[in-house]
Amino acid sequence: MRAFGLLGTVIVLAVGMYLYSSQIKTLQPQAVSAKGEDPVNITGVKNDLISIANAERGYMAQQGKYASLDELISGNYITIRSERPPYVYSVESSGNSFRATATRTTKGYPATLWIGDDMQVQSSD
Repeated sequence: MRAFGLLGTVIVLAVGMYLYSSQIKTLQPQAVSAKGEDPVNITGVKNDLISIANAERGYMAQQGKYASLDELISGNYITIRSERPPYVYSVESSGNSFRATATRTTKGYPATLWIGDDMQVQSSD
């Protein structure tokens, strides 16, 4: 009788461990998607670009012109760094428009993401 009790306990524990491990796998995001991108890092890069664009709007409202990335950082308009590896940020401004770009320094997808005055993040291969 004790053997059946022990065997039943082992089976219940095995089923429990299997269910637990399958639940953990569904909670953890995949490190790399099918396209070779890291979804968590891409989300961070997109959020950084949106922050840069919002800072550009604030700078324009106060200074009457768009700023370079260094001006935004040194003026405390943004608190991000000029990179989020493997992406490096840059800002091009001219007259009444700007374009903040994140360029990937290694192979992978997407190679470039950018945002302009329209506040829409776009990407290219």
